[in-house]
Amino acid sequence: MSDIASSLSLHFDACAVRSVQVYNRGMSGHNRWSQIKHKKGASDAIKSNVWGKLAKRIAVESRLAGGDVNSPTLRTMIEKAKKENMPKENIERAVAKGISADSSSLENITYETYGPGGAAIIIETVTDSRNRTAQEIKHLLSKNGLALAAPGSALWAFEKTADGFEAKTTVPLAEADGAKLGGILEAIEEHDDVEDVFTNAA
Repeated sequence: MSDIASSLSLHFDACAVRSVQVYNRGMSGHNRWSQIKHKKGASDAIKSNVWGKLAKRIAVESRLAGGDVNSPTLRTMIEKAKKENMPKENIERAVAKGISADSSSLENITYETYGPGGAAIIIETVTDSRNRTAQEIKHLLSKNGLALAAPGSALWAFEKTADGFEAKTTVPLAEADGAKLGGILEAIEEHDDVEDVFTNAA
């Protein structure tokens, strides 16, 4: 190969390397942006789900308080919504819905069950269809090898507080049972009608 041909070959090889490097940098940036968009989408979905649950609870408390935002229970729910960065207009709309004509369709229902290792579980829901929610919760529990317990059979292990339920007695779990319980609780919490889940697992 002549000196000129050799020089040209080296020049083209260097250009090719630079092109690949630039392409890879560009693609890497594209991938990062895709990941950011994906994470943002997931975050927005979680936020929307949380706000939806809070709106239901605010509407229920508003109905019980006759729309009085100074009512302790309604004020507590509004403060929770603010901590979750729920927009002011969403909160006001939920309060207004509580005293509207169709607010009577919303109700609180508490379900009880026992999970892995004998851990008691309390599921608090807000729903506009008692039958639908009951069937869906039963199906969800069944998929995870659980079944609804009779009313009061798990509640005895908890004390009702302003923030929900606090365990009076706890049940220590083995690592495997704890991991399984964690997955079950996550699945329950993802249900649209579920407001809160409590367990006495230690």
